[in-house]
Amino acid sequence: MEYLKFNCKMKNKYLKNVITIVMFLLSTTLMFSQAINKPSIMVFPDDIWMNSNGYMKEVDKQGEKKMVPDYSAALLNVELGQVITNVEKLMLERGYPLENLSQTLKSIQDGNALKSMETSEDGNSVQQGDKDLILNTARPHLILYVSWSVESKGPKKAVTFSLKAVDAGSNKPAGAASGTGNELIGASLPVMLETAVLSHIDNFNSQLMIYFEEMFTKGREITVEIQVYENSTKKMNSEINEDGDELSDDIKKWFKSNTVNGAFTLGPKTSTLMQLTSVRIPLRDGEGSAFSVDDFGTKLRKYMKKTHQLPCSTYPTGTGKVVMVIGGKSL
Repeated sequence: MEYLKFNCKMKNKYLKNVITIVMFLLSTTLMFSQAINKPSIMVFPDDIWMNSNGYMKEVDKQGEKKMVPDYSAALLNVELGQVITNVEKLMLERGYPLENLSQTLKSIQDGNALKSMETSEDGNSVQQGDKDLILNTARPHLILYVSWSVESKGPKKAVTFSLKAVDAGSNKPAGAASGTGNELIGASLPVMLETAVLSHIDNFNSQLMIYFEEMFTKGREITVEIQVYENSTKKMNSEINEDGDELSDDIKKWFKSNTVNGAFTLGPKTSTLMQLTSVRIPLRDGEGSAFSVDDFGTKLRKYMKKTHQLPCSTYPTGTGKVVMVIGGKSL
C-alpha cells in the first residue's frame, strides 16, 4: 500500500514537472514571436516604372541637377493606386503592418514639411529629398518596390510583375519575386495582378521573415556621419586626455558600447569628418519601444554634450542615416 502511494506521488510530481516545462516552452515561444512580430512595410512604385511612365522631375541638389521620382504626380495615376492597394491587401492578409505612401505624403504636405533642405538656426544644413522625408515620417522597416506591365493578345491580357523588398535603412535586398500571370479575358488589373502574385507570395513572405529575423538578432544597419563645424573648440584629432586619446578614439569607444555586439565599420576620417557604416542598432530600446536612427543620434548627441561639453545637432535622413554636426551653436 505504501509503495502504491509513493508511486502515485512520484507520478504526480513527474506530471507537474512535465506540465511546467511545456508551459515554459510555450510561453518562451510566444514571447519570442511577439518580440519579433513582422516588419512594417511601405509600398513604392519602382523607379523603372516611374521613369517609363514619365513620373520623374529635375531637382537642384547643391548645384547639381538630378532626376528624381515625382511621387505626388505618380499617385494621381489610377492604375498605380489600384496596384499599391492590391499589394498592400496581400501583405496585410499575411500579418504585415503597413505604412501607406499616399497618406504619408499627404500628411507631410499638410504640415508644409515637404522640402529638400532642412536648415538649423545656426546655418548648418543637411540635404533631404522627398523620399527621405517620406521614410523619416513613416519609418517602415522594409520598402517594397512594385512594377508591372500588361501584355495584350487579342481579347486576352496577362500581367508581368516584379516585387523587390529592400531594407529601408541600409537599402540591402530583403526579398524578391517576379512572374507572369495567366492570360485572362475581361479581367481588371487588380484581379490580374493578384492572380499572378498569389503563386509567388508565400515564398516571398518567407524571404522577408528570414531577413527580418536576422535583423532582429544582429540589429538594424545604419550609417552615421559626424561633421565638425569650423567654430568647434575640438576637432576629431584633438587630444582629450593625458594618454593622448583623440576625440575620434572616444567616439569609437562609445560606438563599441552602444551598438549590437559592438558592430560598426569605420569609414573616412579627417579632422572635420568621421563616417561610420554598417552600424548595428537594436530594433527596440530597453523599454521595448521602437528604436530609430533618430533615437540613436539623440543618444550620441547627449553623450557628446555631457562628456565633452560640445554643442551638437543631429539630422536623420530617411531611416538609415543620421548626420551629427559638432559646433555651430552655443550650449
